Amino acid sequence: MHRLLHHAPRSARRVLTGTAGLFLLLALVPAATAAADCPAPPLDRLASLSELRSGAVDEDRRVVAEGTISGVFYGDDALGGFYLQDDATTPPTGLFVYAPGKDDADLRPGDHVQIRGRFGRHHGRPQLSRLQELERCRRGEPPQTVTLHLPDDAARLQDLEDVRVRFDQTLTVIANRELARYGSLDLAAGGRLRHPGQSGAFGEPDDHDRRIVLDDGSYRANPDPVPFLDGQGTRRTGSRVTDLTGILTHAFGAHRVHPVAPPEWEGGERPEPPPAPADDVLRIATANLENDFVTPGERGARNAAERDRQVAKLDAVLDGLAMDILAFIELENRSAAGRELRQRVDALDDATTMQKLAHPDSGSDAIQVGLLYDRERVERLGSAADNDPVHHRPPLLGWFRPRDGGEPFGVVAVHFKSRTGCPEHGDIDRGQGCWNERRTEQAHQLVEWIAEQRAAQPGEPPVIIAGDLNGYAAEDPLTVLREAGKQDLVHEEPATAYTYVFRGRTGQLDYLLGPRPLAGRVIAADTWAVNADEPVFLGFDGDRPGEGPWRASDHDPVWLDLR
Repeated sequence: MHRLLHHAPRSARRVLTGTAGLFLLLALVPAATAAADCPAPPLDRLASLSELRSGAVDEDRRVVAEGTISGVFYGDDALGGFYLQDDATTPPTGLFVYAPGKDDADLRPGDHVQIRGRFGRHHGRPQLSRLQELERCRRGEPPQTVTLHLPDDAARLQDLEDVRVRFDQTLTVIANRELARYGSLDLAAGGRLRHPGQSGAFGEPDDHDRRIVLDDGSYRANPDPVPFLDGQGTRRTGSRVTDLTGILTHAFGAHRVHPVAPPEWEGGERPEPPPAPADDVLRIATANLENDFVTPGERGARNAAERDRQVAKLDAVLDGLAMDILAFIELENRSAAGRELRQRVDALDDATTMQKLAHPDSGSDAIQVGLLYDRERVERLGSAADNDPVHHRPPLLGWFRPRDGGEPFGVVAVHFKSRTGCPEHGDIDRGQGCWNERRTEQAHQLVEWIAEQRAAQPGEPPVIIAGDLNGYAAEDPLTVLREAGKQDLVHEEPATAYTYVFRGRTGQLDYLLGPRPLAGRVIAADTWAVNADEPVFLGFDGDRPGEGPWRASDHDPVWLDLR
């Protein structure tokens, strides 16, 4: 409890009428009395912030409280109030004051104030509201800022809720899915979080102590403008912020920080398209088109406007890839969709050289896999489909040879069973996603079928497995393929590879795999990170769709240049 000896004379104050008939009593303290203390309230009604937070005060009770303002959150869609802090306790104690409509009171961090209002809880969080009076007793410096470092200080967060804090480290954006919806970004200490399936540490990873949510100082939906964007109108995962300072609180199941100053960002730049391959090099790529449907209202685009945006985005990706052979995933399983895709790729460079490999049996699933190839660059020698019932989308194999001479090779477009739609029994999630047993069976069948197809070709040419395997690098299906001699032709280090972001964890689902002798002919390879890092609101069906290839799909395409 503060001992109050002096207060500003009544002539130095003015009363401001607030909403709902409440009054705001704001001290206009002249320079000579800037250090004056707050007026003495009735002692039986003065409550410390620690008493209010501890539950020692009944809800809906009228109280008088004092503290120093640590952060002010007024403006369009903001929290509509400010935070008080008492540094006399260890650790400091903080409390939110809900006072909408008082943004004209010129409140600043460092103002020491006395408040008369009602104590209560909002969604379980303690706060003061329904103010009768607010008196600024003096102005000064903001209260103590507690320095934190994750994950070391993760256990302290609960005790520091509603307190001003600073993270003396670099935090990385790991998820941006809620950015346009709620104005929040998921951050993590120590860089990106990796999906455990990349390393074989199966099960729920123990990385929660590294996480914190960056919030925009508002709990309203659909903020306008979207906060935290860079000059290109995005905020990609992988972006970094250092020395984040704000009010720590807990809401919606997570600890979050409302910054008291705009965060300073670095990294997260958008990548350029891969450089065009040389004339004596073939580029092979795979791209998940995420429900490229010519039929509106099925999957993918819901109407003609969305379809136009979807086509423009996908075409920008395919144009940037400049591939000679493309294994495409998630095309609508209709012949019209295949014809349209070929025509679109043809039109990208005003040529008519792209050919779609006819699929003898694309199955009964709503989506199909397939191959496009540049018939001026490669000669098609044959094709086959694996129609074993273990596959939901029958893989399609094409045999090719470079037009200017060279050894033949095969490319097989593959899309293994999805990780979603888990059954209640049987092939449930045992640490590698649901349907892992089915994907493993598909991998075994694919290996056997490729061996049969190679044996039927002169010289048993090598085969590249291209597509979305829905399995991370260390999971069972990929282990089966590696043991059969198929290695990753794009990424040498699976710990850092990713084509997909799921719940803040990056990992690889899309591959170009081949035998070791073929790896010696790869002169360049990479992921083109145009999709997974981008916020969903930029997609063709997002709240604020953007221009260009960004967020054309939820998977990143991968490519390689083959000598």
